[in-house]
Amino acid sequence: MTLRLYDSATRAVRDFVPLDAGKAGIYLCGLTVQSEPHVGHVRSGVNFDVLRRWMAATGYDVTFIRNITDIDDKILTKSAEQGRPWYNLAYMMSRELDAAYDALNVLPPTYEPAATGHIPEMVELISLLVERGHAYPAGDGSGDVYFDVSSWPSYGELSGQKVDEMSAAEDADLRGKRDPRDFALWKGFKKESEPETAAWPSPWGPGRPGWHIECSAMALKYLGSTFDIHGGGVDLRFPHHENEQAQSRAGGFGFASYWMHNAWITTAGEKMSKSLGNSLVVPVVLERVRAIELRFYMIAAHYRSHVEFSYEALEEAAAGFRRIEGFLARAASLAGSVEVGVWPETFAAAMDDDLGTSTAVGVLYDAVRDGNKAITEGAVEQVASLASSVRAMLDVLGIDPLDPHWAERSGHVDEKLSAAVSVLVAGLLEQRAEARANKDFAAADAIRDRLKEAGIELEDTPQGSQWSI
Repeated sequence: MTLRLYDSATRAVRDFVPLDAGKAGIYLCGLTVQSEPHVGHVRSGVNFDVLRRWMAATGYDVTFIRNITDIDDKILTKSAEQGRPWYNLAYMMSRELDAAYDALNVLPPTYEPAATGHIPEMVELISLLVERGHAYPAGDGSGDVYFDVSSWPSYGELSGQKVDEMSAAEDADLRGKRDPRDFALWKGFKKESEPETAAWPSPWGPGRPGWHIECSAMALKYLGSTFDIHGGGVDLRFPHHENEQAQSRAGGFGFASYWMHNAWITTAGEKMSKSLGNSLVVPVVLERVRAIELRFYMIAAHYRSHVEFSYEALEEAAAGFRRIEGFLARAASLAGSVEVGVWPETFAAAMDDDLGTSTAVGVLYDAVRDGNKAITEGAVEQVASLASSVRAMLDVLGIDPLDPHWAERSGHVDEKLSAAVSVLVAGLLEQRAEARANKDFAAADAIRDRLKEAGIELEDTPQGSQWSI
């Protein structure tokens, strides 16, 4: 089956046809590093990591670029409020983001450009737009440069809006604009309100780039004039991605062939954000569940489906994932080591259907159910086959518990603890077996209850009692 993806530009699911056969170039809008990343922030990173893994697993040579916006109005405002240099805030929050992505097993991108490292490319692109009549320096002496929306008849095609119905762009003082909807490409240095370190030289005077021009310049530099997929959160579709497309194509570049947008994670029906005061930073969430369980929760829903976050739903997903782990542990006990095998055709069909992870997880659960039944029946070969298939599916989704990524994070202390738990549980299981042999079922049930209170599930099989945490 051919990979089919929902293209936000055409508002339709269509076959993915790469520009270069066997290769795929993906640009993901990264975060503006103004604060600690919350669960809503990292959803795009997790969702597009699954896309990248699936494309690589099915034979594509993927170049994956994910940027960092490390200079922006919000960063300057936050740093001023905190009384620290803007570059210190951006750097520290970048490290927090890296840690969150690493915890969730998001693969490092092919390259992760930072906006501040690409000012020359941005100035060059702005100069090209001025030269082609699509941008103009403000006439008020501010040093600002704006994109002339009226010069680009296709403006609004990505988001499906009409220019006459758009609100003013709120990214600069209206006094320097020809039209309120024109957006800033370059922001002249404001001595009274901004640090000198946040300004770079340009033909229009010292200043810094606008947000939208940053991504265009970086995408074009690393993926070329035309590339396959541009992704990000649905909230970026307008104005950010609309403006990216307009300025890039006005500059004479084909830019993105497909646009993909993941939906929000909401709380109380609203987008999770700092301004709403409902953000849930990743380290805090990971005090309640393991990182592998949080990742499972995030990919169990289709990437275009809004997810209403609750700890109850998260813990339910975590319990479901532990059942998958329990099956793999029982399978390994019965059949020996379980290697990564081949995923079922139904799983591949789900993934090829616009990255249908919700359906794919259903296929995964079906395999686990069949595997548990095979364990009960003592069908060793079937157990081994199903377990290897389960591992193949988990591997693509980035949640294989036997992946070295997760094993490395368990550490030697956890390994020793696991060994100690195994010894203690084995002793209790011997006592329970003896009680059952003596028909002292009350004592046997009491031992089961004690283990359950400790978070250990038992399953009685023809091969003996199997346990999992």
